[in-house]
Amino acid sequence: MEYILIFISAIFVNNIVLSQFLGICPFLGVSKKVETAMGMGAAVAFVMTLATIVTYLLQIYLLNPNGLQYLQTLAFILVIAALVQMVEIVLKKVSPALYQALGIFLPLITTNCAVLGVAILVIQKDFSLMESVVYAFSTALGFALALIVFAGLREHLELVEVPKGMRGMAIVLVTAGLLSLAFMGFSGVDGGLRILFGLD
Repeated sequence: MEYILIFISAIFVNNIVLSQFLGICPFLGVSKKVETAMGMGAAVAFVMTLATIVTYLLQIYLLNPNGLQYLQTLAFILVIAALVQMVEIVLKKVSPALYQALGIFLPLITTNCAVLGVAILVIQKDFSLMESVVYAFSTALGFALALIVFAGLREHLELVEVPKGMRGMAIVLVTAGLLSLAFMGFSGVDGGLRILFGLD
């Protein structure tokens, strides 16, 4: 039941983009078309889950036992950058079609602070490895959901007459703010589920 709560909370209640404001650059930059948003969402889901597993193991089995916790941020950044490069190389060799589909999004993930944020959050929340994997995957799904919904809204904005002073990035930021407010409607859902299932 704890995994279901983590899953629901990470996607809707504590959405990484709309509630915690991590990963705003790709959220604004890669959300012009639904197709590209889906590609970016898939790439982030893969890399975020893999990076969380590797950084968790690094923290537990290397940094903590040797008293090197102060190197956490630096070590995690290096691991994420190396993972993205390795994923890119493996995809190029194993599945050229998938590489063509995701290839342009992979370098963007290196600079996506949501990946680093999740890797650090699972350590701060003192999750187990399995909880960390569930949290990372569901957070990536929440990121993809926010990105795809926002891309759909932006595609519809192209079809309407926007006042001259609100055109461009202004209407995009207002739309992002309204989407964030809409997701605030989910706050309290995880607390309600905890009470419902008797976990509190």
